[in-house]
This record gives sequence, structure tokens and C-alpha cells, in this order.
Amino acid sequence: MVGGFQNIPKIPELRKRLLTTFILLAVYRVCVHIPTPGIDGKALAAFFARAKGTLLGFVDMFSGGAFEHMSIVALGIMPYISASIILQLLTVVVPYLEKLKKEGEAGRKKITQYTRYGTVALSIIQGVGIAVGLERMTGPGGSPIVIEPGWGFRLITVITLTAGTAFLMWLGEQITERGLGNGISLIIFAGIVCRMPAAAGNTFQLMSTGEMGPVTILLVLAIMIAVIGCIIFIERSQRRIPVQYPKRVVGRKVYGGQSTHLPLKINTAGVIPPIFASSILMFPLTLAQFIPSEMLEAYPWLDSIMRSLHPGALAYNVLYVLFIVFFAYFYTAVTFNPVDIADNMKKQGGYIPGIRPGKKTAEYIDWVLTRITCIGAIYISVVCVLPTILTAKFNIPFYFGGTALLIVVGVALDTIGQIESHMLARHYDGFLTKGQIGGRVRR
Repeated sequence: MVGGFQNIPKIPELRKRLLTTFILLAVYRVCVHIPTPGIDGKALAAFFARAKGTLLGFVDMFSGGAFEHMSIVALGIMPYISASIILQLLTVVVPYLEKLKKEGEAGRKKITQYTRYGTVALSIIQGVGIAVGLERMTGPGGSPIVIEPGWGFRLITVITLTAGTAFLMWLGEQITERGLGNGISLIIFAGIVCRMPAAAGNTFQLMSTGEMGPVTILLVLAIMIAVIGCIIFIERSQRRIPVQYPKRVVGRKVYGGQSTHLPLKINTAGVIPPIFASSILMFPLTLAQFIPSEMLEAYPWLDSIMRSLHPGALAYNVLYVLFIVFFAYFYTAVTFNPVDIADNMKKQGGYIPGIRPGKKTAEYIDWVLTRITCIGAIYISVVCVLPTILTAKFNIPFYFGGTALLIVVGVALDTIGQIESHMLARHYDGFLTKGQIGGRVRR
């Protein structure tokens, strides 16, 4: 691995892409500390100090601290992710979008354009909700967080937050095009990683005050290592379906039959299920943060429902797992079509040994995909429910385990894979100098 890092500067294009990625991520981190106009920073900090360990702390984790500072990028990249998921889901039920999806590069650009429009629309809606919620929030002693409430503040806040999200969307696209890795994923990755040192500091502070013992710290480290190992193992696991291609005659040449395989990932949906499940569960609880305490006292049943849906509660965990399983299957069905795979194999003369081409092949692929998706959904559920259990039992921050580690490890593996491809394409040894790389054995 050390040799792999030493080979990176030897490739000008790779060096340029890495530098571009770091610069654009640095610009994003600078934007996190630019506050939205019209907000009392001290009152806002005091409010979030009381909200640590709650849902707002969980939201702040994905924004990389931008939500806590109510910066110009407080909405983060989540509106873009939500818009892209909605567009992908609509391609199943809207014939026009389904047609665009099959048109190749031109259709993909059109869908990307619609995703940008959807991002702006969602940012405006969320910006209005945040602006109204901020006017109702108070700091210590009842001091208002918003200096001058009114439609002027709301308009400025909506424009600022929407522009911030649009800028992050542009940054992500530039990283994807000119840098390394998926830009949107790397922005989330950078936000989580930058918050981890503070979470580690809070954990050691709890240990110094006696709230957490050394045994608990060692247990947490052991759980983190086990979770990381599990994520790496599952994310790299595949179910390989053997595929055979017959001999072909091209002119006067006869090409021999080829044996290959169809790789099916155990976790085809990636980190999409937990992110989308979290956004759905966060919606009612985010609204609850802005409900006056007088209303909760007047309606005890409303307060009871909100408490039962709080992270760590049994009802929350059950709903979280159900949503993860649902979106794991749904997103896999949207992104992977066994019928199209079977038709393409049939056109090229390929077949699965023992399975008839066409409909039977599609049914067999769907049968295998359904079962491995079940394993992937269970794996994601276990990994993502872990932090809520740790928080409830040991008062450990959200960053240790769960969705955060799933995103960090997954994005890191994908980025390293791209760096590996650049080095191998130019005949340099990558991070793995020996062993199987992409189905080939290097010596």
C-alpha cells in the first residue's frame, strides 16, 4: 500500500485530479462556516448545545456541521439526493421518463436537468420551513435566534439556502467530472469525517468525567473495527452467475466459446436505503422540534407519539428497519432489470448453463437477486440500527457505527478503486501489489 501511494505523484493526470478534488472539498468546508444573514450566532449555538444527541444532532452530522452553524450550505446535499431518488422512482411509473432513461447519454442529461430543477424546488420548500422554524426557536433566557423576524428574513433565508445547495450540487458535479470519485458522495463523506474528531473528543470527555469507563471505550473500538470489517466484506461480496457464450464465425475466423460471469452485488442499493429511510423518519421529528411546548402539554398523545419515534425507541427502530428493507428492494428493482439483462444475453448468444434463454433466464436472475438483496437489507439494517442502540445504552455519539461508517467506508472503497484503476491502466502497481484485482491475478 505504501508503494501504491508513492506511485500516485508519478501520474500527472491522477495528481491533477486528486489536487482538484481536495481544493473543491476545501471550498465546501469554507462555505460551512459562512453564516446565513439575520441570525444570532450565540443563541443558535446555545440551542444546539441543548439539542446534542437528539435528531437535530443526527441531521447536523450529514451536513458536516453546517446545520448547527446555520451556514449558507445548511441544507447540505440532501435535497439533490432526494430529487435524484424521486426521479429514479418516477422512471418506473412515468412512460416519458422511462423512455428518456433508455435513450443513452442524451436521455441521461435530460434527467439530470430535471433533477436539478427538483433540487431547487425541494430546497425552496425546506428553506421556508427552516426560516419559519428559526423564528420560533429561542436561545437561553428566551432570547430569539432570529434578529428581525418577518418576510424579509424568510426571503433572504430561502434564497441563501437554495443558492448554497445549488452551489454544492455544482461542486459535486465538478468533482465527479474533473476529480476522483463521486462528487456528491465525497461531499457527504467530507462532512462526516470532519465531524468525527469532535465526536471522539466528546467521547473522551465523557470518559474523563467518569460517565464512560475504559472498558466501554475498548468495547466501542472493538465494535467499530467489527463494523468496518463487515462493511468491507459485504460491499466487496458478489454472487457470480456463470454465463457461457457459444462459438462464432466472423468471416473466415472462428472465435471459441467464452465463459464469463454475471456479477450481482450483495448490496446493490448501496447507502440509498438508510439515507432515504432516515429522511422519511426525520420529517415528522424535525417538525416536532418546532412545535411549541404548550401544544405538547395540551395534547399528551402527540407528545407520546413523538417520543416513541425518537431515535433509540423501539417504534423508531422497527420503522427504520422496515423502510430500509423496502427501499433496498425498491431501489434494486429500479436500477437492475433482469428482463433487460436476459434480453441482452440472448441477443449476444449468451446463456446460463442449465437455464433456457429469455424468460427463464430473467426469472432465474430475479430469483437470485431477490435472495441476495434480502441478505443485503438485513446487513444494512443491523449496521444502521447499531448507533441508536449504542446511544441509548452507552450514550455514544451517532458517528461511531451505523450509517456514518457505512457511507465513509463505502465512499472510501469506491474512491480507492478509481485511483487503483488509474494506476493499473498506466502499468503502475496500485494499493494491492499482489492478489486478485478486477478478476485478474497480478504477479
